[in-house]
Amino acid sequence: MKDLPPSTGVRRSAVDAVVIGTSAGGLAALSVLLSGLPATYRLPLLVVQHVPASGPTQLADIFRRKTALRVKEADDKDAIEGGTLYFAAPGYHLLVETDLTLSLSQDDAVHFSRPSIDALFESAADVWGERVAGILLTGANEDGAAGLRMIAQAGGLTIVQDPVEAEIPTMPLAALQRFAPDHILPLRDIHRLLRELE
Repeated sequence: MKDLPPSTGVRRSAVDAVVIGTSAGGLAALSVLLSGLPATYRLPLLVVQHVPASGPTQLADIFRRKTALRVKEADDKDAIEGGTLYFAAPGYHLLVETDLTLSLSQDDAVHFSRPSIDALFESAADVWGERVAGILLTGANEDGAAGLRMIAQAGGLTIVQDPVEAEIPTMPLAALQRFAPDHILPLRDIHRLLRELE
């Protein structure tokens, strides 16, 4: 981890949305991150958790029991609403459109993954620019690292789970090899930061 560009640590604008990516170990990490967020939470949260492409996922059902937020599996053409936790559907990339709707894509897998964290993060950077926060958590491949760097380049807020705490540190380390994020934090501190962003 050498020759990293310095992080400014300066927030120039408010955040309109949060995008989160995780893979192996993600269910436990997301539980710490999202549990207890209030129904009054202002921001939409869009999550890619790597899941098998076939068959339904129980993520929305699991997290309805862990948070007061509205929780749903993302549908094509969904209008993005605050206080809502969206999970990417199995077998589809989750993308943000310029009219602030969601779209689902069956384009090629990225880092062997569909849904891909990079695909979500890159589209979020294009649409929200400096007004998006990206969070990269535990995982066993490099998906999300390039997308989080794009959020940084767009002026958005970037947060990486402390690799020492991550169940599988490959994904956080891949991001840290590319650039210096605004924050490298354990999950409980990322949760606290999420509270502060609302």
